[in-house]
Amino acid sequence: MKHLCCSRVLLFLVLSYTALFASLQDKSAIVYYGDDISYPMVGIHDYIIVEPKHIDTHTHGFKLYKEKIYAYVSIGEVSKKRSYFTMLKKEWIAGTNKTWQSAIMDVGNPDYQNFLFDKVIDPLIRKGFKNFFFDTLDSYQLIYKDKKSIIKAQKALTSIIKHFHNNYPHAKLILNRGFDIIDAVHNDINAVLFESYYFGLSGKTLDYKAVTDEDRKWLDNNLQKIKSYHLDIIALDYLSKENFHKSTKLVKRLKQNGFIPYIANKELDIYGRSSKNAVKREVLFLVDTSQHDKRYSDAHTIGSLPLEYQGYIPRLYSLTGKELPRPQKIASRYAGVVVWIGKDYEKSTELLAWVKELHKQGVYTLFANSFWIDTGNGNFKSLGLDIESTEDLKRGDIVYQDQIMDFELSPIKTFTSYIQGRSIKKELYTLADNSGKKTILAAITDWGGYVVADTMIIDLKHDMIWSINPFEMYKKILRLKSLPVPDPTTHNGKRILFSHIDGDAFMSRVEWNPKLFCTESLYKEVFTQYKIPQSISIIGGEIGPNGLYPKLSKRLESIARKIYKLPYVEGASHTYSHPFEWEKIDHDGNLDPKFRLPIKAYTFSLTKEISGNINYINSVLMPKNKPKKLLAKTVFWSGSCDPTYRDLKLVYQNKYLNINGGDTTITNKKPWLSKIAPFGINRKNYQQIYTGQQDENVYTDNWRKNFWGFKNVVQTYKLTNSPRRFKPIDIYYHFYSGSKRASINAIKYVFDWAIQEDIIPMYTSEYIPKVMDFYNISMSNEKQKWYISGMKNLQTLRINDKNLYINFLNSEGAVGENDFEIQRYIHLYGEAVYLELCENKPIDNVYLVDSNGVIKEYKQTAEKTHYRFTSHVSLKVRLHVPQGCKITKGKNFLKKEDVDIASFIFNTKEASIDVTCKK
Repeated sequence: MKHLCCSRVLLFLVLSYTALFASLQDKSAIVYYGDDISYPMVGIHDYIIVEPKHIDTHTHGFKLYKEKIYAYVSIGEVSKKRSYFTMLKKEWIAGTNKTWQSAIMDVGNPDYQNFLFDKVIDPLIRKGFKNFFFDTLDSYQLIYKDKKSIIKAQKALTSIIKHFHNNYPHAKLILNRGFDIIDAVHNDINAVLFESYYFGLSGKTLDYKAVTDEDRKWLDNNLQKIKSYHLDIIALDYLSKENFHKSTKLVKRLKQNGFIPYIANKELDIYGRSSKNAVKREVLFLVDTSQHDKRYSDAHTIGSLPLEYQGYIPRLYSLTGKELPRPQKIASRYAGVVVWIGKDYEKSTELLAWVKELHKQGVYTLFANSFWIDTGNGNFKSLGLDIESTEDLKRGDIVYQDQIMDFELSPIKTFTSYIQGRSIKKELYTLADNSGKKTILAAITDWGGYVVADTMIIDLKHDMIWSINPFEMYKKILRLKSLPVPDPTTHNGKRILFSHIDGDAFMSRVEWNPKLFCTESLYKEVFTQYKIPQSISIIGGEIGPNGLYPKLSKRLESIARKIYKLPYVEGASHTYSHPFEWEKIDHDGNLDPKFRLPIKAYTFSLTKEISGNINYINSVLMPKNKPKKLLAKTVFWSGSCDPTYRDLKLVYQNKYLNINGGDTTITNKKPWLSKIAPFGINRKNYQQIYTGQQDENVYTDNWRKNFWGFKNVVQTYKLTNSPRRFKPIDIYYHFYSGSKRASINAIKYVFDWAIQEDIIPMYTSEYIPKVMDFYNISMSNEKQKWYISGMKNLQTLRINDKNLYINFLNSEGAVGENDFEIQRYIHLYGEAVYLELCENKPIDNVYLVDSNGVIKEYKQTAEKTHYRFTSHVSLKVRLHVPQGCKITKGKNFLKKEDVDIASFIFNTKEASIDVTCKK
């Protein structure tokens, strides 16, 4: 008999919730000292110990997981590599640790203690760290042998920890060992970490070694006391690359001893193994940036979207001037590798050896659109391929074509190489010449696979058209796991709708009445007529008194104040001087006036462009009673929308949001997947967020003709919604669209269409953090059970397999579901989610079907389910209410839709609903 995974009896009478999720509820830890932290890899852990000098605390990932992040601080020693080493006074140094080349400190010296807090800990607190990991507490044992000195050092360490706890009562603290002082400080700490229970390091060269039974017995005696205080104990063991395959068994052994295990290499720069282990969501793309920035690479503009749709994160790694990254680091972090360089790579031997080593470590590689290296001289024999080049372009007949071919256009039946080989596991596209000689142009191999020679993408008059199904290509060749996908397009079962306006040409005159500015016509015909969230930006240099039009400034500012007075309009910045090309800003922060608005007597300043303009909007243009959440806090990138890492860093440092860029322009005339941009682009751990769809410029030939053309954006909305929902609805345009009757009518047409759709309206500043979450969410799983962390703003998961159902009774944080075409959307409440999926339709349970509002409160007991919703418009809610359950609050607004669906239509923007069921 088939197991009913959603049985209520099994839930309440047989299994406990903890048992259902097994190790997904076990505490886990990671110690990562590398300089390129991956939050999707670390976020699921309860303890995240990091080297603070390598952490940028302004990133979204850091803020998501701040409560679980612990900054490393060495108490008893200071390495010569520390930036503050030269600040140490000689009288503070008590000795030397020759193995680590560090100074052993006199921890009892009051001046050193003050230094430790003033120059080490306090700066990290100011930087953003909250919690700490104190290391080298036992270093005094290397130099002190007399009882008096030992006791003095122990009292000093106790004093330091007590002082830390008193000064930062909300901070959490982990100690490395500190066995001799645990009786005095156990109430001041949260956990203890120790190293080398089964495998550790020894000698000056820190060689990997097995721990002796005698050493382990000594550890057990000391750890017993810590266990008696019910503190978490993190056991850190080290394994070499050659022995890392033992890590899974080692984790189990350490867990059996009552520890939180963590297994890593001695450098602590890989993502090791613990009780919970993150699903690798990132895919590494090798690209070339010698001619253009990575945002213009085909790997990004064409190749990223299909991966993002499946829940994966493309990471673009430029090989320009760099070596191939170390295989073990890649294997510990990435779900796969895509070689999409864009030009031939000269170091073919190194690349092929690298791919082979990755395969040994369980990572598969895709050569996309070409092999990107010289295929002659038997280069590919090391990967089990025989490639024979031909002198002429040959035409072939199809011998075999897999069902994943013919996606948007049939592959071109030409080739310049005969490709065969023993490593090919499955042919995807095979041609034969007139003599019957075969060439396999697309295949799955034992090390990954390849799709080459116009078999992947066809360039048809500069339109890039997929001939292979890219979703299946990535999944099959890279052996990608099917994920519950964090989806920023949808919230509570409704497609997100937001609108944002770039501030260009605020002062343009209206063609039919030159006395009016275009912003006045928009105010009358659009802003006041569509009472939904609208995000409107200003270019300070256009309307300010020191800008381009000082004589008009007073009137223009008055219009801006009138717009911002509307209760459903939020502010935003389109910068001060509207830089046309951000890449043209030089190393000194200057920008030639020809690349921006020529504002008289203005010396270009990035600070003025970013924070200065936002301060101007909030202090001068916003009404004093404007709610704080609607003040300007978002930069709408200007011009070519190509901010660099430097520009993004400034935005994040000021705690602002950002949007614009990306070219989603798909229409009925050009319905190609390549015309849909990804959600954004990563620059280190900063994200530039792209628009949902493009603005009216695209639909009016750069504002030169067909000024009604913005109506065609509705085609883009439809094609980015069905059969796959790739994007929210983004009504994105400029002020100058208010200058012509045709363009104003087009905007009204678009709004009229959009508000009739099944949507949840929100502000641009509410959408952006959802995409930022997408790039940082961390997840772990066991079969169809999932733990997902970091869903602070993004509260939707999508399942692309509608044969899988959510088991509400065995899940936590999942509050509803709704189907749309081939997708099933799961609605969430809370930042961390435990999810169980099963193949059987769940038993009846109260759950949310959809709503145009967000959930502000959710509580569920065996008898009662309570919801409180808020919305930006009149609230609508649909609940699945099984027979035998009653609406006990909100029933005055109930409209029965069918037997199990209750529809609530409120005339307010906030409401509570209670559903009570019999036991």
